[in-house]
Amino acid sequence: MKAIVLGTMMAAVAATGVTFSKSAEANELALSLCTYVQGDDTMRMRKKLRDARVRVRDIYSGIQCNGQSLLQFAMSNGSQDIGEFIVGRLSVDELKASGDYEWAQSNGHGSSAIAVAIKDRAGL
Repeated sequence: MKAIVLGTMMAAVAATGVTFSKSAEANELALSLCTYVQGDDTMRMRKKLRDARVRVRDIYSGIQCNGQSLLQFAMSNGSQDIGEFIVGRLSVDELKASGDYEWAQSNGHGSSAIAVAIKDRAGL
């Protein structure tokens, strides 16, 4: 199993109005989400988000796994189910602005189910 390196998500969490008593809780949430993406575990991700009372769209831009967005990380790990789940939870504007589709095209993931889902949902 590859090690997961997290980016900071405190700014994104603060922007959503969600408060965590400690930054450790935010880091634990980010680590869990990255782990679930890597393992293509949609059910656990849904539960974690529900328990933390956050939506993917509220924290998406603030989480990085190994220097990649959640969707890029999903494509890199072949986690099609969770990638399509995330695509369905993000706004069209966020999908367009994220650059994930362009990243997929330039990194050999343009034909993945996730890239196709981004293209279909965002109308790219």
